[in-house]
Amino acid sequence: MKRVTTLQLVLTHVALVLITAVVLYPVLWVVKMAVEPGQSFAMGLSPIPSAVSLEHFEHVVGSTDDDGNWLFGRQLFNSLFVSGLTASLGLALSATAAYALSRWTFPGKDRTISAFLVTQMFPGVVMLIPLYILLDKLHLLDSLLGLALVYSTTSVPFSVWMLKGYFDTIPRDLEEAAALDGCSRVQTFVWVILPLARPALAVVALFSFMTAWNEFILAATLMGDPSHYTLPIVLKGYVDNYGADWGSFAAGAIIVSMPVMILFFALQRHFVEGLTAGSVKG
Repeated sequence: MKRVTTLQLVLTHVALVLITAVVLYPVLWVVKMAVEPGQSFAMGLSPIPSAVSLEHFEHVVGSTDDDGNWLFGRQLFNSLFVSGLTASLGLALSATAAYALSRWTFPGKDRTISAFLVTQMFPGVVMLIPLYILLDKLHLLDSLLGLALVYSTTSVPFSVWMLKGYFDTIPRDLEEAAALDGCSRVQTFVWVILPLARPALAVVALFSFMTAWNEFILAATLMGDPSHYTLPIVLKGYVDNYGADWGSFAAGAIIVSMPVMILFFALQRHFVEGLTAGSVKG
């Protein structure tokens, strides 16, 4: 076995430190813009703030509408509601569809799987006009429920592929043993298959949540009332054709990223297992 020299270890760690510094530099600049008062951060290249203030965070979090109601709180709730509902609907629809594709053989199965793959080739904005017309006919335009339904349809194809690959790795003997113990097909799916597929379910839930949490174009087109805005639309409001409030934009970006970071830390132990096992078979 080749022995690693001290010089190689030093050079490796120096390279890692440099790469980490390059990656973190933009992040530190965002933090600097968020905590420095005014627009003084525009001068110099140092990512270290010359002064620390929470005025930008106060401006973002304390925003109100014309009637004095707390607008940011409502918009934060909108994002949480839409993203949570999208994750729940996407998980329910994709889990049942993936289980059927994994366990049963029926006419059109291969074409159905291919159709899910083809839909991944087109971004959601391609369907913007028909979605707008459809939601208008259903009286769901400018509605949080309508927006969640739209997001759910865009997250289902990837989720089905991921979960089908994971369900394929679960031995059928476990289902046969559950059937011998008197479990129905639904009970087997709920009490045997889903607990074993927890890592893949965590990945799918986070993907669906992030799809809704970060999406801007569909939300900006389908939502017209500021009280129904999600947070990406709020961030866009700080940058327009006449100028930009970069301090508030950076503070808002940090606030928006926090729920996703919390979910990553909470579910990180499931990610590697869920992603690798779900990509083995398809």
